[in-house]
Amino acid sequence: MSGDNCIFCKIIEGKIPSRKVYEDDEILAFHDINPSAPIHFLVIPKKHLPMLSDARSEDTQLLGKIMLKIPELAMQEGANPGQTGGFKVLMNNGAEGGQEVYHMHLHVLAGKRVGN
Repeated sequence: MSGDNCIFCKIIEGKIPSRKVYEDDEILAFHDINPSAPIHFLVIPKKHLPMLSDARSEDTQLLGKIMLKIPELAMQEGANPGQTGGFKVLMNNGAEGGQEVYHMHLHVLAGKRVGN
C-alpha cells in the first residue's frame, strides 16, 4: 500500500535515497534532510497512513512499536540519557497541524534543548 506520489513511499521503495537510521519490515527511520537540531530523524510506518487520524484499531501494534523504538533510536543516534538528557518527538496531523508530507511521520529531535 503506497501513495502514488508520496515522497516517503518512494524512500521506502528505494527510489529516493535516504540516510537510514533503522529499518525493519514495518518501519523506517532516516535522517531529516533539513535538520532542526543536531540530532533530527524521522520515523515512519512502511504502511501508507496519510495522517495519524487515519490510523485504525488494526494499527495499534504498529503505532506502539514505533513509540517503543524511538527511545532506542534516539540513544543510538547520540541523545543524552536520563532526566538531564532526552529528546523530543513531534508529529503533525493535517494542514492546521503543520503537516506537509501526507505519510504519517514522527520527528525525533535531540542534541540540544529543543523548544516547546
